[in-house]
Amino acid sequence: MTETPPARTADPAHSAPEGYDPGAFEPFAVTVDLAVFTVREARLHVLLVRRGEQPYRDRWALPGGFLHPRESAEAAARRELAEETGLAPEGPYAPLHLEQLRTYSDPDRDPRMRVVSVAYAALVPGPLPEPRGGGDAAHARWTALAEARGLAFDHDRILADAHDRVGAKLEYTGLATAFCPPEFTLGELQQVYETVWGVTLDRPNFRRKVLATPGLVTPAHDGTRRTGGRGKPAVLYRAGGAAVLHPPLLRPERRTTP
Repeated sequence: MTETPPARTADPAHSAPEGYDPGAFEPFAVTVDLAVFTVREARLHVLLVRRGEQPYRDRWALPGGFLHPRESAEAAARRELAEETGLAPEGPYAPLHLEQLRTYSDPDRDPRMRVVSVAYAALVPGPLPEPRGGGDAAHARWTALAEARGLAFDHDRILADAHDRVGAKLEYTGLATAFCPPEFTLGELQQVYETVWGVTLDRPNFRRKVLATPGLVTPAHDGTRRTGGRGKPAVLYRAGGAAVLHPPLLRPERRTTP
């Protein structure tokens, strides 16, 4: 979050109609917050920034900030990612899957003033370079989800909600492929499900379910690549493009800490 909301400026093209007084309503600010996930070293990681300004100076938080007066929430989310972390839709972080999570509007969630936040969840394929801090973020880093605790504002709640959303959507959409590079093996895809859900999956059963689910994956153009060991070459796949999986890939009931 930036330190202060941007100043309000009059826009002649969008002036209030006659008889309407905007000052009759208490002003408040709108921000965006982002829970950005990736898989690193077989663990689910989230992108955090260390705040360089008050409130919560030196505390870790989700990246985000105030909307500009003539800016959409999604445009602000992408701008704040680029400013605070160097994460942008192009370059080493592409492709970036970004979707709106929910709105957080508790009156006292920000000690400065009434602030309503539009939260987003984002998924980035790895491996990735370390992010850089910028704007009011003193530092940025990838942090294992299990270690991301005690965040500023209500970001612990936002992060938990985002993790729940991503875990649920893996069951009935092809969202897991957003964590993978353009071409991936079924073993790499299985690792995504295991790290997000916090479980260990049976390899033959997982492979059978994936290949039996229409639209989840499709074979890559060249079909194979050599593994690092002595085993058979691993078949490469691409995202299949299905919006909804039928049948869904239901997670096991027993779960462990991610």
